Amino acid sequence: MSGASRGVPDASGLPGRPGWGTQAAMARATPTFHCTACGAVHPKWTGRCDACGAWNSIVEEAATGPGPARRGARGRVMPLSGLSADEPPPPRRTSGIGELDRVLGGGLVAGSAILVGGDPGIGKSTLLLQGAAAFARAGLSAVYVSGEEAAAQVRLRAARLGLADAPVRLGAETNLRDILATLDAERPDLAVIDSIQTLWHDAVEAAPGSVAQVRAAVHDLVTFAKRRGCAVVLVGHVTKEGQIAGPRVVEHMVDCVLYFEGERGHAFRILRAVKNRFGPADEIGVFEMTGAGLAEVANPSALFLSERDRPAPGSVVFAGIEGTRPVLTEIQALVAPSSLGTPRRTVVGLDAARLSTTLAVLEARCGIPFAGMDVFLNVAGGFRITEPAADLAVAAALLSAREDIAVPADTVVFGEISLSGALRPVGQTENRLKEARKLGFKQAIAPLRSKAGADGGMKVRRMPDLVAFVGEMFGAG
Repeated sequence: MSGASRGVPDASGLPGRPGWGTQAAMARATPTFHCTACGAVHPKWTGRCDACGAWNSIVEEAATGPGPARRGARGRVMPLSGLSADEPPPPRRTSGIGELDRVLGGGLVAGSAILVGGDPGIGKSTLLLQGAAAFARAGLSAVYVSGEEAAAQVRLRAARLGLADAPVRLGAETNLRDILATLDAERPDLAVIDSIQTLWHDAVEAAPGSVAQVRAAVHDLVTFAKRRGCAVVLVGHVTKEGQIAGPRVVEHMVDCVLYFEGERGHAFRILRAVKNRFGPADEIGVFEMTGAGLAEVANPSALFLSERDRPAPGSVVFAGIEGTRPVLTEIQALVAPSSLGTPRRTVVGLDAARLSTTLAVLEARCGIPFAGMDVFLNVAGGFRITEPAADLAVAAALLSAREDIAVPADTVVFGEISLSGALRPVGQTENRLKEARKLGFKQAIAPLRSKAGADGGMKVRRMPDLVAFVGEMFGAG
């Protein structure tokens, strides 16, 4: 009786009948199916991804089999240290562009990997070219690799921005192996790759921009950054929902994820950090698009309120916090009778679900209906608000527009509304009030239990719930 028939491992090292090892290897080489929106793996093709719900986003990819394992081999024992180890923080290099350094957490960290996303034409290449030139002029060696534009096009942009004399090394290439070889020879302090969707890895049998290509390219570039101590900035395309295209694992691989936001009809641009291992997340930098490129805005509150000349019904100033920075923005609302069976709800700069919740609370707890009325809500200046502290300002704007009563021009509003109608306190109340005082506001409307220090001459009207707020501000309840 043969060894294979007795259950003895055959030449492949696996027990069972002859040919088992070959069949297992063939099974491991079966192609897999990945979702291009979220990176989920599926055993077969389907029209809809079960993980994220995207349609027609699943593509077939050739599987890469694992390398031969060494039986009995043991790994190396790694050194361990305590949580109280005295280790200095990573050194940073500043660019001189204050808004960019703020979003990065105080400067550029050597060996970090940064992913930048944004809508097409929003100004990502302009921002990174200006940033690379600023770091190069500050003493860092910088390399800019473009996979979407020719070198001549990048030079034309640099000349238009007045950066032609900056000591930035420029290249146009999409072959990842050639890019890594060049970076290994140049040993730069900063490398900008524009963009990862254009790169292709010759060891991966997939089209450029596919999930496998993007994942492999980012993995090799991040490995190079950690090995050589070079800060690598990657540009990523975004989907129609505004998220960075490709598998979500890419955002987990990098150290910092930045989104460049803005409306095409406005000159303002917001650089927002949604992930940062070396600094605070949700930090923002504000820029203004000019003929000479992006100019940093040191006081965004004054910029967003620059067009506010006199009080008007439906206009309320919200004192918000973005990262560590207080920002005052104007929330505008318009309520009009609707001729449609289903009234319209149009929101720009805020979450539509928060608007629906606020309208439901106003009707259920305060008895103020909005049925049969079209509601339009907008954040002035193309800014986007994500924190729930804007609930009270949204309610104030809606009631002001509905009752045709203007909120005093010297008043700021902030607070979170619960489903019961109670007003919940929000964080960093002192910073909100300080920013409002600096811009000339005289009073603030806040939740009752808000923690604030000295008012500094500013009147703070504290409201326990939404019913009390409606009764005191608009004479109803």
